[in-house]
Amino acid sequence: MSSPEIERLIQMLAKLPGLGPRSARRAALHLIKRRNSLLDPLASAMAQAAQSVTICGICGNLDAADPCGVCADDRRDRGQVCVVEDVADLWALERAASFKGTYHVIGGTLSALDGRGPEDLNIASLLTRVATGEVTEVILATSATVDGQTTAHYISDRLEDLSDEKGAGLSITRLAHGVPVGGELDYLDDGTLSAALKARRPV
Repeated sequence: MSSPEIERLIQMLAKLPGLGPRSARRAALHLIKRRNSLLDPLASAMAQAAQSVTICGICGNLDAADPCGVCADDRRDRGQVCVVEDVADLWALERAASFKGTYHVIGGTLSALDGRGPEDLNIASLLTRVATGEVTEVILATSATVDGQTTAHYISDRLEDLSDEKGAGLSITRLAHGVPVGGELDYLDDGTLSAALKARRPV
């Protein structure tokens, strides 16, 4: 039997996504064996992150500064706001390095089964941002799941109502869904193929 300290490390690691009890034990053993090169620097990095990382008051991104680096960047197009479910989605889009606007993290999706309504998401602050008149396009980048589609429709309806009240034209767009780059049709599911057919465009 291992010591309580090691067991606690294993239990904490097991709470991470993708790590079960066995994987957590292997990870803990690996860290302990390499205390100087891995465990100590990891503990230091985690303590520093816990102390300094905060939520951006504008978009909901995680950063050591508020506003975050994206919102504080003057080179960004503030007329474009890309709505994502989670910070991980924001980071994924940033890795692609093809979007030069700003973001808004809503913190999940609407879900009747989980009891998650509009008031539980960061939607009100999005409407406030759009109401200032600076935003000209909102890109809905929620997932292609049922909950993601429901959330996108809800936000779209609220934005259209807001646009009508302001009397200003607001472009509301949605990320395309369909055949991925490099994907073979034979390996795609029915839903993806159906979405690709509906989103077809002239060549």
